[in-house]
Amino acid sequence: MDFSTTSALNSSGWTLPATMAQQGFWSLGGDNAGANTGNQSPSTPLLNVGELEKGAEPAAKQPPETEAAACSCNKTCNCTKASVVFSDLYSTDLLPAMDSDAKTMIFLQEVVDILMAYIVESFDRDTKVIDFHYPNELLQKNNWELQSEPASLDEILISCRATLKYAIKTAHPRYFNQLSTGLDMVGLAADWLTSTANTNMFTYEVAPVFVLLEYVTLKKMREIIGWKDGQGDGIFSPGGAISNMYAMLLARFKMFPEVKEKGMSCVPRLAAFTSEHSHFSIKKGAAALGIGTESVICIKVDESGQMIPADLERRILEAKQTGLVPFFVSATAGTTVYGAFDPLIAISDICKKYNVWMHVDGAWGGSLLMSRRHRANSVTWNPHKMMSVPLQCSALLVREEVGFMGLMQSCNNMHAVYLFQQDKHYDLSYDTGDKALQCGRHVDIFKLWLMWRAKGTIGFEAQIDKCLELSEYLYNKIKDREGYEMVFNGTPQHTNVCFWYLPPGIRYMEDKEERKKHLHKVAPVIKARMMEYGTTMVSYQPQGDKVNFFRMVISNPAATLEDIDFLIEEIERLGQDL
Repeated sequence: MDFSTTSALNSSGWTLPATMAQQGFWSLGGDNAGANTGNQSPSTPLLNVGELEKGAEPAAKQPPETEAAACSCNKTCNCTKASVVFSDLYSTDLLPAMDSDAKTMIFLQEVVDILMAYIVESFDRDTKVIDFHYPNELLQKNNWELQSEPASLDEILISCRATLKYAIKTAHPRYFNQLSTGLDMVGLAADWLTSTANTNMFTYEVAPVFVLLEYVTLKKMREIIGWKDGQGDGIFSPGGAISNMYAMLLARFKMFPEVKEKGMSCVPRLAAFTSEHSHFSIKKGAAALGIGTESVICIKVDESGQMIPADLERRILEAKQTGLVPFFVSATAGTTVYGAFDPLIAISDICKKYNVWMHVDGAWGGSLLMSRRHRANSVTWNPHKMMSVPLQCSALLVREEVGFMGLMQSCNNMHAVYLFQQDKHYDLSYDTGDKALQCGRHVDIFKLWLMWRAKGTIGFEAQIDKCLELSEYLYNKIKDREGYEMVFNGTPQHTNVCFWYLPPGIRYMEDKEERKKHLHKVAPVIKARMMEYGTTMVSYQPQGDKVNFFRMVISNPAATLEDIDFLIEEIERLGQDL
């Protein structure tokens, strides 16, 4: 897709941007697809429909076996690493202890070796996506308890290995379970650097480079959305749910600034509007802000999951007639389940007509499609999803003009003089902490900024194009395939592909209610079997009156056409007896 131009999806099907992935890493081919792991035996027997979690047999809390630390040189040497015995060392032997430089470097190198082995393994299709154990099994398998006495560095390294052994390999090319998948090497390097710097984002004096990078990156993101010259404001927050709550907070403050000091008792009862398929964070934000979940009015959607503008306008008028004050509309650019894009232009016109703040929750779809023509007041955008920036990385973008006392600053500032002194010797507008709800704020910007430098905008375009092509391939392959039914008619609007798999045993059931009852149990059992085998992971859920179906989402840059083929074959293999 072209980030610099308006993109849209037409009703006839897929609209793929002009910039396509080049050959090489972004190739859809399967030269490195690896062996089919579908014939591996699960660690425990396959689950049957309705089977509950099995109890684990008691096991001694033994740490997993580990090799003693040793030099990784390929020949005999006298390097320092060979003489280090981690079982005799503790954290107090590392920096800042005296004469501990060498020990510290060797310990950290050992940790890096563990991480590097895990990274390489994560991209290997011959390895499992997950080594699944039930919670009680996993608790008993290792000693996770915290003790009064310190553990040796050898035990610390064992804990690192054990943690990664049972972690989900979210970088695995066959991991499709969440919207955030994959592992970018430059983003990972940036995350390591961020942790090494270990600073806070509240003032320029303690995070000068990171504050400036946040400034230039937010401006670039606002330009991509289409706001003139990138004007506005914004902040990186701990996830899309918090970004959405920020938007609701600003909308309320813009209409009723007195609420900041006097609370909800000084304002009339408010009404917010969002679609039936919107993210649960809209209601959660209303609950947290004291507005109440009953004040969030859900608007009907069409068959493809898009908000119906006519119903939005009808519900706004009804709310006004009953004494409620409409103050906030949250449209969605890429719903979590269907991947639907609400009609932003029509919604924008309605919000303008009734003077209501328009927010666009583009946490999932913001990286894919934003129209220059709508005039949203705020946008949530999560680069840790389609752009594969390491978790977490979420931005709230606000159209309001930037200023020392802009809307975000006025809404949230508390003038804490121990941090935000007014007589500092630099431009105080770069002390961004007072416009945030948090005091301590993690450095999330560097991962996105460094990846953008490494890929360029065209690199992100190619990455997103590839995911769109893979989802189109999946849709075209199963839409007329025996044993599959699509959840809604028409091509997907994003990389979400929603479908039912019907095992042979229920395909020809004449009793519709009995068929529906059995079909509801199919996806959970196949998913459980996937996890038992460890071969792949894909999500499922019900939606409204629709029974459980698979929601396949593609955001992992490592996936190929062969991985999509594998997923289809694995679903059929694991579900054929149901």
